[in-house]
Amino acid sequence: MSAPVTSIPTSNGSKKRTQTEPAAVRWLLISIALVFLTLFLALPLFAVFTQAFEKGLTVHLEALKEPDTLSSIKLTLITAAVTVPLNLFFGVTAAWAIAKFSFPGKNLLITLIDLPFSVSPVISGLIYVLIFGLQGWLGPWLQAHDIRIVFAVPGIILATIFVTFPFVARELIPLMEAQGKEEEEAALVLGASGLQTFFRVTLPNVKWGIIYGVILCNARAMGEFGAVSVVSGHIRGMTNTVPLHVEILYNEYNYTAAFAVASLLAFLALITLAVKTVAEWKVRQQLDNN
Repeated sequence: MSAPVTSIPTSNGSKKRTQTEPAAVRWLLISIALVFLTLFLALPLFAVFTQAFEKGLTVHLEALKEPDTLSSIKLTLITAAVTVPLNLFFGVTAAWAIAKFSFPGKNLLITLIDLPFSVSPVISGLIYVLIFGLQGWLGPWLQAHDIRIVFAVPGIILATIFVTFPFVARELIPLMEAQGKEEEEAALVLGASGLQTFFRVTLPNVKWGIIYGVILCNARAMGEFGAVSVVSGHIRGMTNTVPLHVEILYNEYNYTAAFAVASLLAFLALITLAVKTVAEWKVRQQLDNN
């Protein structure tokens, strides 16, 4: 059994945590963590960028300028541009309702928010096919009115919204609950309206949580593969997002182009990690201050 972590009072009344584990155990745990990070993070990233630039910068840029690649990048950006604001609106309102109010069905709402975490993205994409596909529940009606959902951009957006909508809400709910209701109640007592309280008190207090959730939501929206793969139809130059286009290039043995396009997602992941670290630190500071 490991030794406990003790807390020693300091002169200013705060507590300083001290670790009583042997140095050998600490270094062993650190080494294991570093090995895992190297094998599953550093090496894959290194391989992606090495393969992407293997034939030089010119070939790399030419692969990114290819029409189908540009089309996949455009579709990915459109999907994220629609998905993220909608999930931001839902996440903020849902978190505000759950953290600040009591109402019937509150636990059910929390369960539904967590649903995409427990459902395979492929299954969620298949659900949209069963609903909006040609042989689906609404398929004949949609076809009669010349409306395309599945194997078109709307289906891709719907599937992406489903797999990403928990991220903003799940980041804000614990933060809003930790902050309590005192500041909002004080603002209302001083004469502020509900909307004034929300925009001038609630939102400023959770801005870093919002940024954190938006970053995660955007990264997942741009990198989603399973659900989008089912509803896209893999129509080259029309319904292929960047992850799907990478798969097509790789299956065609066009490795340089595949890794060149994949490097865009890897670069996005690195930016996301950097901003996420800052936002996570800010959120932790807010929780500690409460």
